Amino acid sequence: MPHRGPWTDRQTGVVPPEIMGKLSGVEYIRRMIAGDLPMAPICAPLRFTAIEVEPGRVLFEGAPGPDFFNPGGNIHGGYHATLLDSAMTMAVFSMLRAGQGVTTLEFKISFVRPLTDRVGHVLAEGKAIQVGRTIGTAEGRLTDKQGKLYAHATTTCAVLNRGE
Repeated sequence: MPHRGPWTDRQTGVVPPEIMGKLSGVEYIRRMIAGDLPMAPICAPLRFTAIEVEPGRVLFEGAPGPDFFNPGGNIHGGYHATLLDSAMTMAVFSMLRAGQGVTTLEFKISFVRPLTDRVGHVLAEGKAIQVGRTIGTAEGRLTDKQGKLYAHATTTCAVLNRGE
């Protein structure tokens, strides 16, 4: 199965703080999706990236392959967790103003069925539940392109106010 997707042939890297500090969360994610800013370095080897954003909602697409198998021949749960953590954290980030950042404090994931390389591309949708001055919460769902659920999760994130 080919693993082509929006993460191929894209630049990866860490955006300098002087650029990040001038963009709201949703502006930053929109520029990353458009290719004006690099994807996070983790996106290339795990074959995933954000493909849609609106305030409070981010959608990631990924392509799990056999190189992500656990010993039982299914996609390792760490793949699910990485996509869901990214989608949920970015959903919180999409609600923040310029100069703010976000980091995961904790998350809980529930796996509902095995994910194999035969599933094809998957979607990880993160939706902010509540975003305050210091804490944000979000929920996420990992599905195939037909909407079949493979895992769901919730997170609590710390809102970082740079310069305070």
